[in-house]
Amino acid sequence: MTQLAESGLDALRAGLEGTVFTPSDDGYDEARRLWNAEHVRQPSVIVQVQSAADVQAAVRYATAEGLEIAVRGGAHNMAGLSSVDNGLMIDLARLNQVTVDPEARRARVGGGALLGDLDAATQEHGLAVPAGIVSHTGVGGLTLGGGMGLLTRMHGLSIDNLESVRVVIADGSLLRAAEDENADLFWAVRGGGGNFGVVTEFEFRLHRAGPIVHYGIAFWGQDQGAELLRAARELIPALPREINVMVGCVNAPPAPFVPAEHHFKLGYALIVVGFGSPEQHAEAMAQVRGLQPPLFEFATPMPYTAVQQLLDEPNAWGAYHYEKGSYLENLSDAAIDVITEHFPRKTSPQSVALLYHLDQGYLETADDATAFSGQRTERYAMFIIATTPLQEALDAERAWVRTLWAALQPHTINIGSYVNGMAEPDQARIRAAYGDKYDRLVEAKRKYDPGNVFHRNQNIVP
Repeated sequence: MTQLAESGLDALRAGLEGTVFTPSDDGYDEARRLWNAEHVRQPSVIVQVQSAADVQAAVRYATAEGLEIAVRGGAHNMAGLSSVDNGLMIDLARLNQVTVDPEARRARVGGGALLGDLDAATQEHGLAVPAGIVSHTGVGGLTLGGGMGLLTRMHGLSIDNLESVRVVIADGSLLRAAEDENADLFWAVRGGGGNFGVVTEFEFRLHRAGPIVHYGIAFWGQDQGAELLRAARELIPALPREINVMVGCVNAPPAPFVPAEHHFKLGYALIVVGFGSPEQHAEAMAQVRGLQPPLFEFATPMPYTAVQQLLDEPNAWGAYHYEKGSYLENLSDAAIDVITEHFPRKTSPQSVALLYHLDQGYLETADDATAFSGQRTERYAMFIIATTPLQEALDAERAWVRTLWAALQPHTINIGSYVNGMAEPDQARIRAAYGDKYDRLVEAKRKYDPGNVFHRNQNIVP
């Protein structure tokens, strides 16, 4: 590091509420760690910020010193883009405060909060915002790409429930963006990812949900897959709005409610979460059971926060991951044939393929109202995710993901895929994902980040 850089770094340290790490500092190795163990980065500087002013100082320092910037929220970026070699990582983890106004049904959420922080604070008042399904995911990364989960059928995406953001842009300014202020920036951050700055605070609208919801799972064996999926495609759209069903191509967990002979068995699951009455959920489970007899099923009332944590352990830190995703207009016979042919070829029990059916609340936001990388038509979002605890097994699992994804392409919607499901965000796929919105995103990028300071993301090139 040059004398000038050392001098600037000393000034940065002195002016921060937070903490600066360099490779020689104790705690550096823990501070640079990422969720996906495949990616081991070596930033020259890590700034663990404690305020929006710290973010501003970090951005100004990095641009003055010519350092590439990465922004770390929950550190779940599949491609490892939340850190950087030889650059500066802005770690938002300490900006995790969540303040709830239960009367107004609003939450102000720090840019480094995790979904678990958000759920815990809002559920104290029986409120929630649509978000993801792994509680140690960062609110920021999930939301900026769109954000879908168990409440999407009722209330849309995370971005559909966003009232405003506060964001530090490339010149170090802190701006508020909402429908009534910097509206072009507000449009762009709702789906355009981290391209336009560092969001230090989100303001969400909240909805009644929980604290107790109704959880159910039914599981069928590998040989039942095609018949099950053909029956499920008729049932799922017909269920009441309060019932959300996720389709999982999974291995049965070694859970207490799973008969021992089915532990780790390859097969297909319907995860049924009800936000209405117990009777409504029981009726939905009866209809699921009626598709064909499952190998096992389980249903119980459960705290919403507990449901949101069910996938935490299978997605724990320290494993190796890879992902590709697509949109399917429907579960056609041809798509089902591809899924049931290729899914069993995986070798890691932790690798999965998940399908969200997007309808109801998802359709109630106009397509051009946000920059979201998916048209507002009824569809399935499919996520094909390789997960293994062994680095040497990742290549085989990655090949499985790519092969299944490629075989599905003739049966997918032509507009690309959800940007949060891109482990390899190349320019062609990014343009395809945004379609007609891409040019408008470029305009916003040229205005708020003309030098492409924030490019470690699904990048919009100015």
